[in-house]
Amino acid sequence: MKKTRVIGRRTAGLLLALALVPATTGCGGDSSAGSSGGDSHKVRFGYIADYSGSAALAVAQKQGLWKKAGITPELKVFTNGPLQVQALGSGNLDFGYLGPGALWLPASGRASIVSVNMLGLADRVIARPGSGIDKPADLKGKKIAVAEGTSGDMILNLALREAGLKQSDVTKVAMDASTVVTAFSSGQVDAAATWYPLIDTMKKKVPDLKEISRTQDYYPKLTFPNVFVTQPKLASGNPELVKKVTGVLKEAGDWIAAHPEESETVAADFLKLPTGQLKGSTKYVKILPSAELTKLSQDGTVDGWFDELADVFVQMKKLPEAGKAKDYYLGDLYAEAGKADHT
Repeated sequence: MKKTRVIGRRTAGLLLALALVPATTGCGGDSSAGSSGGDSHKVRFGYIADYSGSAALAVAQKQGLWKKAGITPELKVFTNGPLQVQALGSGNLDFGYLGPGALWLPASGRASIVSVNMLGLADRVIARPGSGIDKPADLKGKKIAVAEGTSGDMILNLALREAGLKQSDVTKVAMDASTVVTAFSSGQVDAAATWYPLIDTMKKKVPDLKEISRTQDYYPKLTFPNVFVTQPKLASGNPELVKKVTGVLKEAGDWIAAHPEESETVAADFLKLPTGQLKGSTKYVKILPSAELTKLSQDGTVDGWFDELADVFVQMKKLPEAGKAKDYYLGDLYAEAGKADHT
């Protein structure tokens, strides 16, 4: 598989190699937002040009779910989540997609989460053989490469917290994601906090690298969700439209859960990529059907994920204080969405 970024969770300014995908794709070209035109609601929806960032929208288009719900979307590609939140805030976008590294933005009140999309499984803290690092506590005093503000930074914070270590207990070397690969592979650092498929590249030069901390080690108490968001004022001002859109996302997500491998092909076609280029993308995510996500939303599990991540963002100095997920995750709306939208 060609090495593309498959998890739409990298954020905070990471530019994608797929950014050459046309700026507007899919149904609808009207620039009006969140308004009703005849029998169809027009919405502007942002996405990122990788598997997680586009699969649901690709399936919704392929399966005719937008038309079925009476919605005409204008789909716009972005290189990262923060730019979408900025567009939501300026009124130039109605809905968007965020990876976990950008979830501090909803936690700061700048967006409302309407749906969990997929759970990222790709992040790791890894160590070089001979570094003396076998568990998170061994990171003390070590030099660690990390792309700051990404999910790699988040997994490093979790590993340090698990070991009872502070940021000052390690030497964190900030660099961009591609430089992390080079620095770790060449032995410039003892460890790295990064993600697959970049780690596959590292394994070619350091086949005996050790995985010290993994995203799934913290599940189900904590996970790295990527999500769909909307303008807070749209959620409060037009909840029925938000429910309609969320219903489409739920139905698309259920189709993906039932057809994971086929969804890779649908997403590649949507992004105008070679058919096999996204093959294996579902290896790096956990896809939960809407019935399970509804249950986890109602029993407080999903709120717990966001609350735990908010604490991580406080440690990363992305947030001054941790807000509560109940204020920005529309779990009740998610549970109701789709029940009466499709007939």
